Amino acid sequence: MLEAFLKPDRVVHAHCDVPCGVYDPAQARIEAESVKAIQERLQDPEGKKSATETAEEYTTRCITIKEERADLVKHHLWVLWTDYFKPEHLEKYPDLHEKFWNATKLAGASKKASDPAQGQSLLDAVDEIGKIFWETKS
Repeated sequence: MLEAFLKPDRVVHAHCDVPCGVYDPAQARIEAESVKAIQERLQDPEGKKSATETAEEYTTRCITIKEERADLVKHHLWVLWTDYFKPEHLEKYPDLHEKFWNATKLAGASKKASDPAQGQSLLDAVDEIGKIFWETKS
């Protein structure tokens, strides 16, 4: 009897947990920009550090922040991939899964990369997803 009471009268389907308009690839892009900017700063840690820290301390701080930002890129991409995009988007963009897979792999690779070219590759991958996102929003 309790099971019958708790069973819903109808099933409602929605594509997200919150109202439309809260998804935006800009969040992933901002974090990817941070990753690249830190990679650029790591090219000359001596010239960028404050007067009160060593180059090693500065480098360690940059790497820690870069890794956090790379994780945030992955988080924001995963939210788009798992919560925003729907099966009809995959029909129109059959390589969407691969684009997300590549972008999240690039974000992960950013943790160990200090070359700004790698960060640019991440930005380019996020921008590709962003372009598709905006095409699906219109």
